[in-house]
Amino acid sequence: MALSHAILAALTDRPCSGYDLAKQFDGSVGFFWHASHQQIYRELTKLEDQGLVTAEAVAQAGKPDKKIFAVTEAGKTHLQDWIAQPSKCSPTKDDLLVKLFVGHLVPPATVQATLHHERAQHAATLAAYRDIESKYFLSCETLSPSGRFQYITLRNGIHYETAWLAWCDETLATLETLAAE
Repeated sequence: MALSHAILAALTDRPCSGYDLAKQFDGSVGFFWHASHQQIYRELTKLEDQGLVTAEAVAQAGKPDKKIFAVTEAGKTHLQDWIAQPSKCSPTKDDLLVKLFVGHLVPPATVQATLHHERAQHAATLAAYRDIESKYFLSCETLSPSGRFQYITLRNGIHYETAWLAWCDETLATLETLAAE
């Protein structure tokens, strides 16, 4: 997936400024596709040049004009074509797994501290996902079609974080055994 697809996906909900898109991106698509605000602005310019989004200048009192971006029909078609293509499995790139692979080079307590830190981050992410679920997805039956697909995506995140935490707890238990030896 390219950043362009993530931006088009985020803009399908509603037209917005680059600033608002970056904020929205942080709270939705950004959970599974990270991009800096600068990357988003650069990509919006490219998408506009390709005719996949339009930008309407909106005057602001005492501030420079802002651009409101919207997906064009060509952009929707581009996104639909991309959705129809099979996705490749993304290779795993994880610093923690490399550290664990050679974890025997340090005392078990060092690796345990790293895992406890990582575990706290994953637990916080899971809590954020559960909060989103309880605020916006109480009844699947009443969700719009787009809402149902957003919920499917959220459920993937919940399953991922739950599995990650289970693996982490298992790994910490293994390290406790190693530390006792």
